[in-house]
Amino acid sequence: MISVAKVQRRNSWRYYVRGVAFGDGRRPPRQALKDAQEKAGLPPGVWMGRGLSALGLTAGETVTQRQMELLYGEGRHPDADRKERELLDDGADPETARLATVLGQSVEEIEKRGLTPLFAVDVVFRAQASLIVLWALGDDHTRRVIERAHERAIATVLRWLEDEVAETRWASGRKRAKAPALVVSRWRHFDNRDGFPLLHDHCLILNRAQRPDGTWGALDTRRLYQSVVAAGTLYTLTMTTEVCEELGLATVPREVTPGLRPVMEIAGVEQDLIDWSATRREQIDAALEGITDTYVAKHGRLPGERGRHGLGWWAAQDTRRAKKTPKPLEQLRAWWRTSAILRFGRQMVDGLLERCRAAGKAIRARVGPRVDTALAAVDVAAVVFTVRRTFARRHVLAEARRHLLETLRGREFTRGLDDYIADKALARHSRQLTVPQPGRPTPAPDQLTYTADFAWPHRWWIAGTGGKPPRESSRYERARVASLALQNAIRDARIAPAARDDQAAAAPHAVDHPDRDAALTPAQRAAAVQAHQQAAMPEQLEGRTTDPQTWIRTPENLNRFAAFKREADVRRRAVADHLKQTGQPASDTVGPADQQQHHTPRPDQDRGPGRDR
Repeated sequence: MISVAKVQRRNSWRYYVRGVAFGDGRRPPRQALKDAQEKAGLPPGVWMGRGLSALGLTAGETVTQRQMELLYGEGRHPDADRKERELLDDGADPETARLATVLGQSVEEIEKRGLTPLFAVDVVFRAQASLIVLWALGDDHTRRVIERAHERAIATVLRWLEDEVAETRWASGRKRAKAPALVVSRWRHFDNRDGFPLLHDHCLILNRAQRPDGTWGALDTRRLYQSVVAAGTLYTLTMTTEVCEELGLATVPREVTPGLRPVMEIAGVEQDLIDWSATRREQIDAALEGITDTYVAKHGRLPGERGRHGLGWWAAQDTRRAKKTPKPLEQLRAWWRTSAILRFGRQMVDGLLERCRAAGKAIRARVGPRVDTALAAVDVAAVVFTVRRTFARRHVLAEARRHLLETLRGREFTRGLDDYIADKALARHSRQLTVPQPGRPTPAPDQLTYTADFAWPHRWWIAGTGGKPPRESSRYERARVASLALQNAIRDARIAPAARDDQAAAAPHAVDHPDRDAALTPAQRAAAVQAHQQAAMPEQLEGRTTDPQTWIRTPENLNRFAAFKREADVRRRAVADHLKQTGQPASDTVGPADQQQHHTPRPDQDRGPGRDR
């Protein structure tokens, strides 16, 4: 998981120099950063990125307090003090000497235009909750494996950003150039503000990159923000795969919020252990309930998907505790282990890794390290189209990485398979909307917009459980059902009638490697489009079957959806009969759920496609 924040002028950069660099604690006043880190037993920050050589730095070198102040507080060279003294000794005036150490535009020049200088982007990398539990309660070998995978996944994401995303701009954005050399400082944190385990790293990406002519300019941070989701899926896929392969584990889906994407967690880690470590989640959920009630009272409706994200952010801010005194990792691990043993017992804590390996062995015996890339491309295109309507390559690439994580369950895969699936999804199942304009530069491939020719799925309602009211199906649930029907149509078109009995015993993941093209025939394409259109109608849910090895797309769940629909029809007929007997107008008694159930949404209803992130 990845989150992003800005490091700006005024007091924002001081927060990182005084707090983030000190384990998210409160550094004693007038105490040097290095001395405070050594006294508290905290690891120092280190430099990363290909752009370090241009600043005279090396990868893995310790970040000093003065370097942070110069780079993230003034936008100057990390060795500006020495360079400025040399220029003064050569006879330069103080202002000229100072400006010579500025990277790109000076702070004063930016502020004259009424803008707030952006010095860096803080990208936080955090693993899944089950991996954090294993890291906190496992032995030293398990901890080192997870930390090594965490660091390698971060390095992989940064290389991908440098190769595919990062650009520098100037002349008000009219001129651009690739920036394959970023400057990054990484800071390791061990816990959250409640003192419970939360392995995460803050990577401060400097908002400066060297242009081809040797000068320095600002990054196109808009491109960075657009690629956050794709970068997050790459981090999760890379880290999870390495840990599972190294320790013999596998992943299973865990539903955090009904209707939204599940989180792929390590199989064998009990939900109680995850809840024990995720104290912030409990606090946020409690606060979110009150905030949601206030929202409903004010607006008269439940918040949409974007509204839920915004309310969740406010709940997180309202429940955030004050900074703590950081502690060494050895002391924290001892406290975590004692806390877990007192709550769950020694047997449950000591046998955690063995249970995970046993669960992983059973899953790995059933799921092979192979992917049907033709079906994967169909699934990715259908899901992205249903969720977003219009999309770019970064959205397809992120979904392709999710597909690999959900399909392989932690098994190793051929590197570059995510790009292969994304390219096939765009080439075979998508249609480009962006039209190059005469006299204008040709848009970059990652800036092109696409859509698909599938049907736009209708909504249906899902009965509430545990006293909760019925809820509308999410776009993700509609996408999964529509994609499932499309894949089944392709499977049926591939299999001859005489071979259907043998197919039931085959592995759930067919073989189709990137070096062997597997294009669909016209008949398969026609059957797939029709199946997707039928899946767009909730009345067609009954009787659909799927691969029993997949997580949410099981016959049992599909039958549940069909049962909900039948129950709604029975209630609607009962209401209609009652209205005929009483003679009251139908508009006075039909509830909003019944009205919306028959309403066909327009493509731009609720959130527009461009507002999904």
